[in-house]
Amino acid sequence: MAEAREVQGRVGQDRVDGLRADVADYRTLAAAWGRAAMSYRASFVMLSLGGLVITALDFVAIAVLLSRATTLGGFGLREIALLYGASGLGIAVADLAVGQVERLGRHIRSGRLDTMLVRPTSLLVQVCTEEFSPRRISRVVQAAVVFGWGCGAVAWTPERVLLAGQMLVSATLLFGALFVGLACLQFWTTDGQQVANAFTYGGNTVTQYPLVIFPREVVLALTFAVPLAFVSWYPSLRLLDRPDPLGLPAALAWCSPVAVVLAVLATVLVWRAGVRRYTSTGS
Repeated sequence: MAEAREVQGRVGQDRVDGLRADVADYRTLAAAWGRAAMSYRASFVMLSLGGLVITALDFVAIAVLLSRATTLGGFGLREIALLYGASGLGIAVADLAVGQVERLGRHIRSGRLDTMLVRPTSLLVQVCTEEFSPRRISRVVQAAVVFGWGCGAVAWTPERVLLAGQMLVSATLLFGALFVGLACLQFWTTDGQQVANAFTYGGNTVTQYPLVIFPREVVLALTFAVPLAFVSWYPSLRLLDRPDPLGLPAALAWCSPVAVVLAVLATVLVWRAGVRRYTSTGS
């Protein structure tokens, strides 16, 4: 028994050490690509400002819509800003951190993945940091500004502060899991990026709005099939002190971490299956 516990302890320590090494490698590679991107300062500034303007127009369109209708599904502009900002922050941070995994199919087709596999660094770390671009932070800034303004619709209490923090972390991890998990489709199809985009960027678009405007079947699918409803919808209902329009339990507001754990576990399994299936391009 003592020997078994000792072996388990060593295995656990090895996993922790491996995770620390992966984090260190990620920081090193991302910093290197970031310095390369920053070497052309004018281009970096122009692209960052362009991205900021383009993403800002998304919320401007919602504001223009509500200047006529006043509310959407019973939600005012500031309440929708809370939903928009939470979802936008989640996907923006996830896109900044792991969005480059979308290029997995390109690495497979070009044979570059073979080179990555023989390097003494995690394959996932290499794929996620390839051509890492810090200019994507402009999207984080835009979403943070909208979220901050939307927070004015909340009567804050310590419980709601905790829930808001949980919502933002969970949104980031959920979108990150979707980015990686759906990119794994390219191990089988080599060109499934558009399918993945339908769930990641498409999912972000859906969760920017009150889900009450969609059919009940869509909301249930976004709750129990692809758990995007936990990105901002259920936590925001609690923050805004609103009952669920579909009559679902109020406890779902605190279930985002459960959705994250399930999504991450599924992503790990799919990633490992995809890597095992990969047999090189043969070139």
